[in-house]
Amino acid sequence: MLLKKPLSAFLFIIIAAIAIPAAGLWLTEKETTQAPVQEEDPTVDVIRSDTQKTESVPLEEYVAGVVAAEMPASFEKEALKAQAVAARTFILTQTLKGMDVTDTVDDQVFKDEEDQKELWGADFETNKAKIEAAAQETEGEVLIYDGEPITAAFFSSGNGQTENAEEYWQSAEPYLISVASPWDAAAPNFEQEVVLTKQEVEEKLGVSLPGSGVVGAVIKKTTGGRIGSIAIDGKTFTGREIRETLGLPSADFQMTVSDADVVITTKGYGHGVGMSQYGANGMAKEGKDYQDIIAHYYPGTVISDAQTFLNR
Repeated sequence: MLLKKPLSAFLFIIIAAIAIPAAGLWLTEKETTQAPVQEEDPTVDVIRSDTQKTESVPLEEYVAGVVAAEMPASFEKEALKAQAVAARTFILTQTLKGMDVTDTVDDQVFKDEEDQKELWGADFETNKAKIEAAAQETEGEVLIYDGEPITAAFFSSGNGQTENAEEYWQSAEPYLISVASPWDAAAPNFEQEVVLTKQEVEEKLGVSLPGSGVVGAVIKKTTGGRIGSIAIDGKTFTGREIRETLGLPSADFQMTVSDADVVITTKGYGHGVGMSQYGANGMAKEGKDYQDIIAHYYPGTVISDAQTFLNR
């Protein structure tokens, strides 16, 4: 399991055990012949990419480390709080599935205190306090839908609209549906230009490109305005296939041949499913709180206590 509860609290002779709500996560008070003993906070096992060793990290420290790595510390506090809830939900879902967790984009990027010092330099203390507060003020909170923890997908910025889960991945989720995200336009990575050689694109896609002009004919757009499918030189690709094969920021793109190069313009950064981080920050700047942000990007979900699921 990824979230582990130490067994020390069970070494006492128990006359009666009464679970009570606590300020932290999953704290239990027990009546014994000795002084009451509380369980320690649960930990998360993280496979560190630099050493390939597994480290056990206290849950809330892990959540803060994910927020530090996944969202700019300059963002509004309510956006950071929404990110903390998403990060905590992710690790709970992985735990319930029995999945291993790395500190990379394959799961959630995690930075420990030393990583944070390197990342923030002179701003370390200020940023650390801000992010830890975001985690503490949402302590124990996770998102559920129909009584179960959700897949709390998130990404950097969109093209002004999020994506239906089934239009990027294979399975639909009722809470991962396309919603408006106009705040994305303020993101520095909203519009980008990628230049690849014509030869590289032809080799990677296994096609021949025209001598000049627009590449491919769009067959279908997704609900979120990205490329659903596109025909290039008689072959059909999904937008996701093109994005991942060519390493593009998003699946909202247009390709044009210019001499020996292919100029690719894109909108948004990431898969587009779930919560837009820049969108969350835009909402927070307008005075919305983290609950408003969550309700917008994960419609139909409710906030619950992770303890409920770990105690099952």
